[in-house]
Amino acid sequence: MEADRGKSGTQAAPVTVRIQAQDFDIATEIAALTGGRADIGAVVSFTGLCRDEGGRLSTLELEHYPGMAERAIRAIAQLAAERFSLLGITAIHRHGPIPPGGNIVLVVASAPHRQAAFDGASFLMDYLKTDAPFWKKEHLKDGGAGEWVSAKDADDKAKAKWHRKG
Repeated sequence: MEADRGKSGTQAAPVTVRIQAQDFDIATEIAALTGGRADIGAVVSFTGLCRDEGGRLSTLELEHYPGMAERAIRAIAQLAAERFSLLGITAIHRHGPIPPGGNIVLVVASAPHRQAAFDGASFLMDYLKTDAPFWKKEHLKDGGAGEWVSAKDADDKAKAKWHRKG
């Protein structure tokens, strides 16, 4: 199969998106993305972890809409790759029960220069927090009924900054 080509006819940056129950290894994912390429000048990674919510959380259960979640994340990852001229981008999001301290999400962006890598990773994370179809439910240590985690205004504001001009 021929690689995707960008608007200018150049080869599109590799985009990797996975939704999985199992944990991920950050170093392995960075190595897979960079593959010893000499044109990469910067790699930025973000790892989102499960907070313990003041010691009261037993696990955080993440549910997703299979197929839709992957498509939504892939679309925004491809947009990030194009918008920031990334050389590659990876997004991995876990589902199922995750204990406090456990990895939830990984975003890795590679680019010729640092600012593009930072911006690409931040852009993808900001959109992932608001647009990816995931639902989070808390399970408490005391056995009490946990809450479904609501969307945060701060996440919408973070996403909105990418629409501002100037």
